[in-house]
Amino acid sequence: MQNVPAARRSLNIEYAIRDVVVPATQLEAEGHEIIKLNIGDPIAYPGLPTPPHMVEAFTQALQSGRNGYSPSYGLPELRTAIAKDESKKGWPAKAEDVYVCHGVTEALQILFQATLEEGNQILAPGPHYPPYMAYPQMYGAETIEYRLHSDSGWSLDFDDIKSKMNDSVRLFVLINPNNPTGAVVGQEELDRLLTLLEPWPNCILVADEIYDGLDFSKRHVSAASRSQSYPVVTMNGVSKVYYAPGWRIGYMALHDPLQKLASVRDGIERILRSRLCASTPAQLGFLAGLEQDRSWMNAYSDIVKARRDVCLERIAGIDGLEVEQPDGAFYMFIRLTDKRWSEDDKAFVLQLLHEEHVLLVHGSGFSKDKGKGHVRLVFLSDIPTLHTAFDRIDSFLKRHRNE
Repeated sequence: MQNVPAARRSLNIEYAIRDVVVPATQLEAEGHEIIKLNIGDPIAYPGLPTPPHMVEAFTQALQSGRNGYSPSYGLPELRTAIAKDESKKGWPAKAEDVYVCHGVTEALQILFQATLEEGNQILAPGPHYPPYMAYPQMYGAETIEYRLHSDSGWSLDFDDIKSKMNDSVRLFVLINPNNPTGAVVGQEELDRLLTLLEPWPNCILVADEIYDGLDFSKRHVSAASRSQSYPVVTMNGVSKVYYAPGWRIGYMALHDPLQKLASVRDGIERILRSRLCASTPAQLGFLAGLEQDRSWMNAYSDIVKARRDVCLERIAGIDGLEVEQPDGAFYMFIRLTDKRWSEDDKAFVLQLLHEEHVLLVHGSGFSKDKGKGHVRLVFLSDIPTLHTAFDRIDSFLKRHRNE
């Protein structure tokens, strides 16, 4: 029988982070235990649970019957708390600038719907988080990758950015700290970027700052805080820094110093109203995270940094691996230096999975060109598990080098 056709745009979507889970799940069904270092879910790893006071607030919302629809733009008290938090980062955010969504991924989809037309372009870093490639095509737009310096801390390549800016570029994406590299863009680079974007009045800077509270370099600054004239849409939420990814609460905050985004704002609000609202109890859980004690964050960051440092030490001692030190988030983008694997990083990931039961993500899944020859590792596992994983990776590399 003839299959009912799917829309071509849906069949073009790839999401490497979860695609590699399919063979891992099959191995688990066969009784194998997999060391999963592939997905950025912080509470999937020991010692990093969602803070109890946030869970209590979520639970209390359920018990008190706050299960109904909330306003489409987010609970007023949460929008106010987010605006207050963003203001502490150095820009005059107001509650009406904040829109609460089902995570940053929905916020991106809504922003893309509100800004992109057929023939538009979006500039995103290469490598980058996969939805920046997948979603724009849904609206007839094209994602163009700008280069990061892979041998210089994955810093911005300003010459490459300048060469790719044109009148068709509607959105410029800055992921800071970066996923998958962990690179942090500091104040000097940010100011230089804003100066470079200034001649392009129809473009908006999209600042994905979901990992801003995991900055080991202390160099991170809010993009909106550095802009006196250029429009910036900040993306953030509860998933990473507040360790509650399954709650699916994120937000976009519009910094519009010259009042250029009235039409875009209208489009965003129309789309938000059409999809009803984000989870009401989860919003109240996030509100507790914003308004109550945050001293726990320091202890969590110390745990994450200690695990990062173990990974850096182990990689330095393994022939066949190199890495630029990540200064933020909880990822590292490891370079495969053996020619066999540098030419086919996906084969490395799949073969390592089947032979050693360690799951990473192939770098080409974050950019076919600029991620090639790398793998992404999430360094959130406990230290004994990380040592076991690196022992297996080392054994794998040695075994295949001698074939």
